[in-house]
Amino acid sequence: MSLPAPVVTTAHAEFRAALPAGGALLGIDLGTQTIGTAFCDAGWRFASPGKTLKRGKFGADKALLAALIAERSIKGMVIGLPLNMDGSEGPRSQSSRAYARNLATLGLPVLLWDERWSTVGAERGLIDQDMSRAKRAERIDSAAAAVILQAAIDALAGGVL
Repeated sequence: MSLPAPVVTTAHAEFRAALPAGGALLGIDLGTQTIGTAFCDAGWRFASPGKTLKRGKFGADKALLAALIAERSIKGMVIGLPLNMDGSEGPRSQSSRAYARNLATLGLPVLLWDERWSTVGAERGLIDQDMSRAKRAERIDSAAAAVILQAAIDALAGGVL
C-alpha cells in the first residue's frame, strides 16, 4: 500500500491539517541563482533567517535542503510564490510550483505563500539594522525567506485561514 502524496497547496487550512501537531517549518525564497532559507520554531511563533544556498541542479539543491530538513527536524515547508502585482501567476510562479512539487517527494507538506512584498520587507529590515550594502546583498535571500515564513506562521498560528 502506498502512502498518500504530500500536500502541495496555497490553502492554509489544508496545510495546517497536514500538520496537526505543528512542528518546525522551513521557509524558502527561490531565486534564479540562490535559495534563501529560514526556520521557525515548532510552536510557530518566530522565523529566523538561515543559510543562503547557491542554486545548482535540482538533485543537488534537493540534497542540500534534505540535509537541512533532517538537521532541524522540519515537518513542513513554506515556499514563496512569486505572483504578479495584480495577483496573477506568470512563468516564475509556474517554476516555483514545479519546484515545490518536486520537493514534495521529500515527504513533507508544502505551502505556497504569496511573496510579492517579501524582498522589500527584508531589505527594509536589513537597512534598519544599519547593514552595509555588501552585507545586505549576502543576506537578502535568507531574510526574504524569513519574511515569507513569518507571514505564513502568523496566519497559521493565528487561525487566519
